[in-house]
Amino acid sequence: MSDIPDRRTEPASENSLGGRVRRYARVGGTVAGQAARIAGNRFLGGAFDRGRHAGELREALGGLKGPLMKVAQLMATIPDALPAEYAAELAQLQSQAPPMGKPFVRRRMASELGPDWQRHFAEFPLEASNAASLGQVHKARLGDGRLVACKLQYPGMESAVEADLAQLRVIFSLYRRWDAAIDPSRIYEEIAARLREELDYSREARHMALYGEMLAQQPRVHVPGVVGELSTHRLLVMDWLEGRPLLSFKEAPQEVRNELALNMFHAWYRPFYGYGVIHGDPHLGNYTADAGLDVNLLDFGCIRVFPPRFVKGVIDLYWALARGDRDLAVSAYETWGFTGLSHEVLDILNEWAAFLYAPLMENKPRLIQDGATGREGRQVAERVHQRLREAGGVMPPREFVFMDRAAVGLGSVFMHLAAEVNWHELFMGLIEGFDVDVLAERQRAALERHRLEAPA
Repeated sequence: MSDIPDRRTEPASENSLGGRVRRYARVGGTVAGQAARIAGNRFLGGAFDRGRHAGELREALGGLKGPLMKVAQLMATIPDALPAEYAAELAQLQSQAPPMGKPFVRRRMASELGPDWQRHFAEFPLEASNAASLGQVHKARLGDGRLVACKLQYPGMESAVEADLAQLRVIFSLYRRWDAAIDPSRIYEEIAARLREELDYSREARHMALYGEMLAQQPRVHVPGVVGELSTHRLLVMDWLEGRPLLSFKEAPQEVRNELALNMFHAWYRPFYGYGVIHGDPHLGNYTADAGLDVNLLDFGCIRVFPPRFVKGVIDLYWALARGDRDLAVSAYETWGFTGLSHEVLDILNEWAAFLYAPLMENKPRLIQDGATGREGRQVAERVHQRLREAGGVMPPREFVFMDRAAVGLGSVFMHLAAEVNWHELFMGLIEGFDVDVLAERQRAALERHRLEAPA
């Protein structure tokens, strides 16, 4: 476990009133301008150039480097979830976030490690090897020859995230007035909590140590070690893990793609069913595969710890669907935090659940979704959304947000790989002998070891 010193030396001006005002104006102008253009074309019947609008939206979001960009990245990973023009443009956000210039990098490194920061490295290229939504990564070499990834947070990200969250609250409020199918109040609370956590790299280091423990018996999954003495709340130095993007294996033989899918499945769901912990950001840039097809997990900012009862609810809902047990389904949803479920809303939720659980129901190798496309999923989601609107709407509980996000996002990876795996057999291997009390004690002990809070 890393012991990261507290070196919070970011200038106060970066979170000043002036900085916040500029941030609000920039983000608000982007969202308002795009919304006005869409509304005008909708009501006035004018022509609407989707390709042009998609490009403008990508450029705007690429400059924001905040939660709105992260949402766009997620949507781009789900095949057919967006029109082709939007998916193509937003997919570029995975690699086109504007990096900091060399002077910025020097100042940021000095603010985190002191003016003589370069003495810690034999090599430190000032050009980023990867740039993302909240920070960028530099591939460096320590004095002992060890290759490391230095994840450096962009300047002013606290005010940036707060401004984006304020804008997101406005968007959700407007959305709620326009469409009553989903009440996003708790969704906002959950997104806000996770994004604020992502700003604290010392927490991410503890997440990495936790994952190292949880996956210690999974030799095909690798978690980088942290260089604690060089890491701060806004700089995270960790082992550099060599690997290729998973999508580079799309044309590989079937057995290769199947093996990668198996390793990804264990990387995500062993921690969930064993400890009640899940990686909530299945973005394609967050993992690679090495030459032996082992999976490297690279980012641990968005980690969700669930109450043990929530994990039990996931398993109970499976058995409820498999056995047609409506009472058990109600119990599972209520365990998650859904309240006041009518028979109609229960049937609607079960339709979505049946779609997500479908691969686990058949005891045979199969694609994660028939046809290896997201079109069916989008059709089910649209039908469920419409039925919820007609039924008066529902308020998803906070815990549901990132569990659903992980399931859909990881499923999209399996779809991209067109993996044919016996998902039922894998799932049964995870839940065999499940005991919620055993999980609770295992979780409590692990979180305590890594100085992480237990879920409420």
